[in-house]
Amino acid sequence: MQYKLVIFDWDGTVMDSVPKIVNTLKLAAKSVGVAIPSDERAAAIIGLSLDKAVATLFPHEQAHWPALAQAYQHQYKHGDNTDTPLFEGAEEYIRSLKAQGVLLAVATGKGRSGLENMLSKSGLGDCFVTTRTADDAKSKPDPDMILQILAELDIEPEDALMIGDSLLDMKMAQNSGIDAIAMSCGAASVEQLEQSCALAICEGYAQLAMRLQAQNVEAALCE
Repeated sequence: MQYKLVIFDWDGTVMDSVPKIVNTLKLAAKSVGVAIPSDERAAAIIGLSLDKAVATLFPHEQAHWPALAQAYQHQYKHGDNTDTPLFEGAEEYIRSLKAQGVLLAVATGKGRSGLENMLSKSGLGDCFVTTRTADDAKSKPDPDMILQILAELDIEPEDALMIGDSLLDMKMAQNSGIDAIAMSCGAASVEQLEQSCALAICEGYAQLAMRLQAQNVEAALCE
């Protein structure tokens, strides 16, 4: 592993939570009485902080933004029961990186309480040396989350890698000057991700592990 630090997005990257988020956004819109967004439009805002997500998804419903945010939080906890498992191979690969001595972090559009709950639920909390949420930094694609993590851990941009599933993740990485690999199992399609700065697009964690192992071999051969 040539990188000293790997930063993971959470929703759609580590946890298969995009269907739940999309359904919750639609339930929130229905409960408030505004037009229900399509699955594609709802998925496109995943990664934004909740306030920005609501404003982006419902630009003409400004009077309802506070109610939509509250409805989303309520529906996520109490109205929708869509399962949110970890992606196959995610836990094993994350733990293998930790065992190799790679520093691991999370940069997510979730709120602090939501991320802490998911870290506890998944059992992965001990794997990450630091995390940034929408409560701690500016919303993606601003580089603030990544820049804070780099500064805290004293890591240079060339020694860090972002792994995410959305165009917001890829743009945030680009804005902060670090490499990025895209996962096609989440919010964005392969066709969309092909237009981003991603070094590679991986379907799952087995492919991700192979891609990074190959990259590490290439780096060693060049030394």
